[in-house]
Amino acid sequence: MASPRKTILCIEDDRETAALIVEDLEERDYLVTVAHDGQSGFAAILKTSPDLVLCDINMPGINGFEVLERLTAIAPRFGAVPFVFLTALAGRDSELHGRRLGADDFVTKPIDFDVLASVLAARLGRVARNDVWSRLVDLSDREVECLTWSARGKTSAEIAQILAVSKRTVDFHVESARRKLNVATRIEAVVKAAAGGLIDP
Repeated sequence: MASPRKTILCIEDDRETAALIVEDLEERDYLVTVAHDGQSGFAAILKTSPDLVLCDINMPGINGFEVLERLTAIAPRFGAVPFVFLTALAGRDSELHGRRLGADDFVTKPIDFDVLASVLAARLGRVARNDVWSRLVDLSDREVECLTWSARGKTSAEIAQILAVSKRTVDFHVESARRKLNVATRIEAVVKAAAGGLIDP
């Protein structure tokens, strides 16, 4: 039985380049969808859950780095999706910045399509990016404890009793963790921390 075709989302503002990528990758039996700016590309990732994202760096509005930053911060479930940058910037600093954000690879323009195909095959076969966002979140031991007990259904008052601290102290640590995790509510903080392996509910 043949394995299902892999889906590639290409985020590229230059329409001619995007059309060339689509043509080449479809000939290699990939399913390819295209977004022409960072905002619509980010929305497409959330909507379509591609197997791999191929993203230009220099785009008007939200650039490629910002797409990856937002994805890492807001949707950690996509941490296992390989993210490959297309770039005319071959500079070391640019590549280092992208890799710190969690990029799996870089392909320079003008694109050598054989090189691109080998990068995609390698990344789809072996995901290199794992929970980058969680390594960027430095929760204190007390914040981890408070979120863990929250995940187990305990109220602030009950957690205060368990930890022998005041309810106000518990609320302070939960609020601090919420800000670090960049979410709006305690429940979202618990869900995101659990998804990223920061707590063990």
